[in-house]
Amino acid sequence: MKATLAILTIGVVPVSEVLPLLTEHISEQQITHHSLLGTLSREEVMEDYAPEAGEVLLPTLLSDGKLGNVSLPKIERALQSVIEVLDNQGYEVILLMSTAPITGLVARNAILLEPMRIIPPLVGSIVDSHQVGVIVPIEELLETQSQKWRGLVNTPLLSVANPFWDSETKLIAAGRDLLERGADVLMLDCLGFHQHHRDLLQKHLDVPVLLSNVLVARLASELLV
Repeated sequence: MKATLAILTIGVVPVSEVLPLLTEHISEQQITHHSLLGTLSREEVMEDYAPEAGEVLLPTLLSDGKLGNVSLPKIERALQSVIEVLDNQGYEVILLMSTAPITGLVARNAILLEPMRIIPPLVGSIVDSHQVGVIVPIEELLETQSQKWRGLVNTPLLSVANPFWDSETKLIAAGRDLLERGADVLMLDCLGFHQHHRDLLQKHLDVPVLLSNVLVARLASELLV
């Protein structure tokens, strides 16, 4: 059976949550997951991807359950190498499961889906002139958000809650803070957030909630018909 979809991640990402969204048109046996750093120890990661002086840092969840700052340009080069291998293996769609500011990736034959390139304009078309409140997982990502969401009609409001180690109470508080500041649509912009996080916010705050991994997974599934 021909391999159809390759999911490519940088660090630790729980892809099992998005598989039901991807298997509407193909079987799970036609989906493979490739993690650049997720199976490596922290020492192995830093040996190859430690940032040099002046390089842009990329905070990434490593296999020990803690964040590590790796070199963004080194990650971009490594991802491109993996994409070339997957492309040559005949995958029809390559899904990069990362909201990191990755640029310059190309695939010759496969359709390459990059959330950073796809999600902001898609969200913009959905919300129109509504005020979006974006929840990101760590404070280090706040400074990159204005550039990421520059296409929105209104500059998004920002708050922080982490899907891996923060409580449900913290997530609800982050959402409520955004609503009190004027948001009327929430965006969970981390691939660690899943549908139960969205359901939690909708139940307690009665507000529309968009989920980055659902948006990109549904787009991928439509390409696999």
